[in-house]
Amino acid sequence: MASVHHELEEQVQEEGEEHDHQITSPLQAAATTAQLPHSSSSHAVQQPCATPGDGGGRSAEEENSPVEQVAATVPVGDDPSTPVLTFRMWVLGMVSCAALSFLNAFFGYRKEPLTITAISAQIAVVPVGRLMATALPETAFFRGRPWEFTLNPGPFNVKEHVLITIFANAGAGTVFAINLVTSVRVFYGQNMSFVVALLIVVTSQVMGFGWAGIFRRYLVEPAAMWWPSNLVQVSLFRALHEKERRVKGRMTRDQFFMVAFVCSFTYYIFPGYLFQMLTSLSWICWIFPSSVIAQQLGSGLHGLGIGAIGLDWSSMSSYLGSPLASPWFATANIAAGFCIFMYIITPITYWSNIYNARNFPIYSNGLYTVTGQKYNISSIMDSQFHFDTDAYQKNGPLYISTFFAFSYGLGFACLTATVTHVLLFHGSEIWQLSKSAFQDNKADIHTKLMRRYKQVPEWWFICILVASVAFSIFTCEYYIEQLQLPWWGVLLACAVAFFCTLPIGIIKATTNQAPGLNIITEYIMGYLYPGRPIANMCFKVYGYSGPRQALEFLQDFKLGHYMKIPPRTMFMAQVAGTSIAASVYLGTTWWLMDTIPNMCDTELLPADSPWTCPYDHVFYDASVIWGLIGPRRIFGDLGTYSAVNWFFLGGVIAPLLVWFAHKAFPAHKWILHINVPVIMGTTSLMPPGTAVNYTTWILIAFLSGYVVYKYRRDWWERHNYLLSGALDAGLAFMAVLLYLCLGLENKSLNWWGNDLDGCPLASCPTAKGITVHGSPVTR
Repeated sequence: MASVHHELEEQVQEEGEEHDHQITSPLQAAATTAQLPHSSSSHAVQQPCATPGDGGGRSAEEENSPVEQVAATVPVGDDPSTPVLTFRMWVLGMVSCAALSFLNAFFGYRKEPLTITAISAQIAVVPVGRLMATALPETAFFRGRPWEFTLNPGPFNVKEHVLITIFANAGAGTVFAINLVTSVRVFYGQNMSFVVALLIVVTSQVMGFGWAGIFRRYLVEPAAMWWPSNLVQVSLFRALHEKERRVKGRMTRDQFFMVAFVCSFTYYIFPGYLFQMLTSLSWICWIFPSSVIAQQLGSGLHGLGIGAIGLDWSSMSSYLGSPLASPWFATANIAAGFCIFMYIITPITYWSNIYNARNFPIYSNGLYTVTGQKYNISSIMDSQFHFDTDAYQKNGPLYISTFFAFSYGLGFACLTATVTHVLLFHGSEIWQLSKSAFQDNKADIHTKLMRRYKQVPEWWFICILVASVAFSIFTCEYYIEQLQLPWWGVLLACAVAFFCTLPIGIIKATTNQAPGLNIITEYIMGYLYPGRPIANMCFKVYGYSGPRQALEFLQDFKLGHYMKIPPRTMFMAQVAGTSIAASVYLGTTWWLMDTIPNMCDTELLPADSPWTCPYDHVFYDASVIWGLIGPRRIFGDLGTYSAVNWFFLGGVIAPLLVWFAHKAFPAHKWILHINVPVIMGTTSLMPPGTAVNYTTWILIAFLSGYVVYKYRRDWWERHNYLLSGALDAGLAFMAVLLYLCLGLENKSLNWWGNDLDGCPLASCPTAKGITVHGSPVTR
């Protein structure tokens, strides 16, 4: 029995004059000229669709999304009477969110960070939801009153399932402010109260709602903003809920999913425990066991990864996401960016000894003295955790590997390239959207179907944004001794977030890759407020975490858009899920820091300890470079790496060259597929990402997005995204099982197959006379 609450939320609103204009993308430009041989709607459960007024008299097939992958995956039907805001949804959603938040916070500190995706919860809740639909009473409580409800409104349905998954997405996402808490308490040894940490975490997370509300018109409603990774979850929803008649000689989609899931679950015991070298098979190191140069070239974890391959799904999908969800044009851009940086720029700069490159490892994010020794950071800070100029002059300048320096340079270029690219290729559409120029009746079927539901008023988002900014200013000012960030720093971080969320969102929504704001936020605050590392980290959290959270919320909004979830109901789930995730993440982190001795300290931890905190090390190193020492002494006129600033200009020029080439040769459509921000931002996750993560990802993405998509289109449409979900889920369940059964007991296997890389010399310097512990001295 549907509840009155459900009836209220499902009211159909009058369809007024709405906006139909779309932002075009390189993919859409090609897709609009192609008509699919058959739409995914032919496989869908028949449901009431849009009214004739919604469709203008045209069929759903004719109005389907112009993006081929969406048209082949997302159903075009909708049943507005389906119960959504149910007791089952709230219980399973909150439990899923809390469980994933705990697991991801827990596994995030380990040597091989493991992200338990929402797909795991998406699968696990199905039998529980169906059991609740069978066992719970159907009695209506408070019958005849406005708050009438029932514990069991009928069969477990797909819309409930989507909302539970949106809850789970909040738990599966990262809470960026946790890195700040860890850096302050563990690396700097500074006191931070739980209340301060909670305020920082909650305000930085909630601030993303405001940016999401402002930009959803640009990043959710247009068909060209298709958010590729959502198609994995849509495929899984369809496999779990749609009834399909089995054709002789082939499996149904749910049968295929179960077979792939069992295979993934069973196989991960090898790279996860029995034969961990499968994570990176660096065969060049086996052939040349005593050659430093050969191991630098061949190591998949500590070198260039030439020939290295990973037979481990976690290695393939850990940093760039699922390779099966990447459109081919994005894969080609990532491959080009990786090869240019890893196999051209890095070898030339390293063996040319630019910036004394050979004094350090070829691939590292460490902080060094000129002689290749680890830099003693505590010696250049005073008792107030401020920079000590005299001590720094005594210790000498800080050095980083040339790989790390040029990685920052590409980050500079990526930022300016993102702004330039979006202005050149999407500027006119953004302007028309800003003027609400949806007058040409070109909205796709999904946007038209969503018009029947009440939208979330924009002032809701603005109120949340204003409140979160006010609380952020209060937190930073009241606890200035702990956080170091003044009030104007919060406002400046908000300005950066407002300016950059839209262009980064467009790149993410069309390519599944998002350039980061972390470098530019560090750079700005490092120049304006040098010598205060905690202030720099706070500024980065507010300037980078807000837009990052906004993109996650917008991606969930697009998932709800595809699955026809009432926007207000979806908003409620997101707010509740975010609050639960922030609290559980922080509670888990606090517990780990209080119970694990020497957590994150690789010098004091046992050699086989998993608690090495790779993400937090990168975060801490960045706070030293940008916050403590400051960009002026690293990348400015007082620093070693001042020439790296030219990358800013390169990021402006490169999209212009592509734009001019497109104007000069309009018949060559492939030019539109060149996405400079993606090319330059490819290695933004290196480190901690490694070469084998990229080489294997590119190979699998090429096979899926080009070979199978081109030559076995029917198989791709039915199984590609489903396979991605099954691989994610099987890995996640086995990883948790291995930890509970073996990890908690510290049981491990010590043999050569569990030597992750087999390249012990890959991290050695090659300059003559440099002496580093564990490395041979070059004469």
